[in-house]
Order: sequence, then C-alpha cells, then structure tokens
Amino acid sequence: MVENHTLLQILSSKFGWDFHRTVYIASIALFLGTYAMIILEKYFHRVPAALLGGSLAVFVGVLTPKQAWHSIDHNTMFLLVGMMVIVSILIESGFFSILANWALRITKGDPLKILLVFTSLTAFLSAFLDNVTTVLFMVPILLTMLTRLKINPIPYIIATVLASNIGGTATLIGDPPNIIIGSLGHFTFNDFLVNLAPIVLVVHVVGTIVFTLYMKWMGYLERKITDERELWEIINSQRVEYDVVLMRKGLIIFGITLLLFFFHHHIGLEPGIVALTMAALLLLWTKLNPEHVFERVEWGTLMFFVGLFMVIGGLEVAGVFEDLAKIVARLVSDPESGIFILGGLSAFISGIVDNIPFTMAMSYVLLDLAKTVHFNVEPLWWALALGACLGGNLTLIGASANVVAAGLVEREGYKITFFDFLKMGTPVAFITVIVALFLLWLKYKIFGF
Repeated sequence: MVENHTLLQILSSKFGWDFHRTVYIASIALFLGTYAMIILEKYFHRVPAALLGGSLAVFVGVLTPKQAWHSIDHNTMFLLVGMMVIVSILIESGFFSILANWALRITKGDPLKILLVFTSLTAFLSAFLDNVTTVLFMVPILLTMLTRLKINPIPYIIATVLASNIGGTATLIGDPPNIIIGSLGHFTFNDFLVNLAPIVLVVHVVGTIVFTLYMKWMGYLERKITDERELWEIINSQRVEYDVVLMRKGLIIFGITLLLFFFHHHIGLEPGIVALTMAALLLLWTKLNPEHVFERVEWGTLMFFVGLFMVIGGLEVAGVFEDLAKIVARLVSDPESGIFILGGLSAFISGIVDNIPFTMAMSYVLLDLAKTVHFNVEPLWWALALGACLGGNLTLIGASANVVAAGLVEREGYKITFFDFLKMGTPVAFITVIVALFLLWLKYKIFGF
C-alpha cells in the first residue's frame, strides 16, 4: 500500500523542518490569511474566502479529511438548516408579514420604540432559546417593517444581533459556550440563572444605552415618514396575504421545536437534531415542494461556516488553543485577577475566532487548574462564560448569530459589512465585557471567593 504524503510533510522532509512546528505555523498563517480576506470584503466575498481557507487546510496537510469533517460543528449546522426550513415555511404562510404589521401598529412607526421593543424581546428570547434561532425569527419581521417605513434596517439588525448575544449569556441553553461550561463544569440551569442572569440583566441595560446613543448620534433614529396620516395610510394599505392552514401547521411545529429546545438536556438530544427532525416533519406534513422551500435556506451562510470551522479546526488540531489556555493558566495566580485576565482574553479571542473550540480547551485547563491551586476556581468558570459569549459582539464573525443575520439581509438586497458591524459592535462588546466582569468581581468580593 502506497503511503500518501501531504504537502507540508514533503516540504518538512525536503528542508529538514520540524513537521509539527510547520503545521502549527501553517495553521496560524491560514487563519490570518482567511481573516484578512474576510476583512477586505471589498475585494473578496467572505464565503469563498472561508471555503478557500478551509480547503487549503486539508490541501496542504494541516488537517486530514477526517479531522476536517470532525472540526465542523454539526450541531450548529443541523440547527441552522432545520430552523431555516421552519422559518422559510412560516414566511411562506405570511406569518412574519402579520407580525410586522402588528409591530408597526404597536410602535406607531417610532424608530426608538422599534429599537427598544425588538432588542429587549430578542434578548429575552435568546436566554431561553438559542441566539441563532431568535435571530432567524426576528430579522424577517424587522426587515419587512423597516422597509415599509423607508428606514435603513442595517443598524437595527445589528442592534438586535448584539442583544441576542447578550441575552444568550444568561442561561445554560442560551449560547453554545454555556452548554460546554455547564457540561464540563457540572453546573445546572439554576447555577447559570443565579450567577449570570442578574449580571446579564444589568449588561443588557448598559448595552442598550450604548447602541441607542450610537444610533442617535449617527441619525439612525430619525423618522423618514413624519406625517401621521401618511404613516397610517402605509400601515393600513399593506395587504397581508396569508395561508391559515400552512401557518397553523408551521406554528404547531415551531412551538413543539421550542419546547424540545427547552428540555433537550433532559431528553438527551442536541438542538440541531431536534431542529432537523422537526423541519423534516413539517415538510412532510405540509407537502410543500422541498426545492421551493430550500430556495430560502441561506446556503452561502452555511458554506461560510463550513470553511470557517475547518480553518479554526486547524488551529485546534495544531495545538494553538491549548497553548493559549496554558498561557492563561500561568497568568492566573488568584481568582480576583483571574476574572479579568480570563474574561478579557476570552472576549478578545471569541471576537475573532469561533468561541466553541476555545471554550472547550479552556474548560479542560480550568478542570486541571482546580486540582493544583488552593483557591476556588468557580469564579473563573463564570468569567469564561461572560467573555466567550459577550465577546461575540466584537466582530461580524464573532458569533453564529452575526453571520446568520448578515446572510439574511444580503438575500433582501442589503449588506452588513465587516466594518459596519465593527463600528457598532466593538464599543458595545468592550463596555459590556468590562461591566460584566466588574459585576462578577464585585459579587465575589462582597460574598467571598
């Protein structure tokens, strides 16, 4: 049997390089190159940029095909596909048009009311669902409503995404890093509610103030339609076409899906499997043409995740995350400084790479750290959760919900650029992380470490 040699193995052998060191450097170079192309979106579309980075990781030998396959977070992919199908059918039924019309009447087209209502509702829902599902649900309503009001939807969509990442930090099931921390750290749903929910509540208020002031300063909260009569003519003239039977079936399946999400830990099923199964049942029940339904699925977003997961997988396999985790462990000498060191670094890293592999690596370090230090490491677990989740607001690719929202608006002819998100997300992420870590430190300072 002929043994296959990768490009990096051939080069290492030819030039006498250390193979593992070569893979390590190549994984970082591929990540930086991919990230640079994503940032330079004027010249490169983010989807082929991510796919090129991921495929090159296999092509040169940073990852084997098997490792590349396992680096893809299948739970996230199944969740996205399943929920996109369900949401697509609800859009087809006219459900989101009805909700948009209802929201228009409630807010009376006031941009500030729209911002506050949608961000608060999104933060609340993200705590008990997951932030990707919430964004998939909320963005179509916002797009429909703001288009009718002739308002640029991009700042409102970004604000909603920021709120979803903040709200998802509050509970065990709100964000994937929390699920990892709960599983490896043996924390319950109530542990998250007691330790994180009060902090997140304050952080949400702070974050809302920050992005509201930003939008006010940029002039995004100005009405485009100032005449009251014209506004009500627009609201009343919108003819909403809907299919009652299709809507009823879609809402029944959607409701069951949300219920299963809430109890998925008790039934031993990942949210992705739940979403994919319920989507298949809905397709069978409605007897819709699957090809027609799949036209609304954000395949570009899904392919972006495939490529990005493979690029990040290269860093994980090469041991980059493990080395980062060890550096953090050496820096942490007590829980007080550890809260800010670990939380701050987690926020920064989660803003530029996927937070799932880093959270996994750091969780194992904390388990080992607990065996060798004399202090209680529990505060560090909560610092990791706050940093990993809130840091997702730093950049467009910092969290799954960010990328999903960008894909949804692009389909409707709008575009969230990397720098659009950076201008609004970075100050929110920076301030909310500082406030959250300070409140966590204060909690233990008052009640003891």
